[in-house]
Amino acid sequence: MNAALKAAWALTAFVVLAGVVLWIVTGRPVFAVFIVLGVLTGIGALVTGRTAPKEGPTP
Repeated sequence: MNAALKAAWALTAFVVLAGVVLWIVTGRPVFAVFIVLGVLTGIGALVTGRTAPKEGPTP
């Protein structure tokens, strides 16, 4: 896993956790948007974060 993918997963976890905590603390369901955005970020990281296999030099 490369650094960009690790950062994307960290951002995903932070946004989802912030959404859940703020929703519980304030009781306002508007923070469900954070959860949705966090899930979308995770899906984007999963789909686009894969690296191509390294190949040796071509002759």
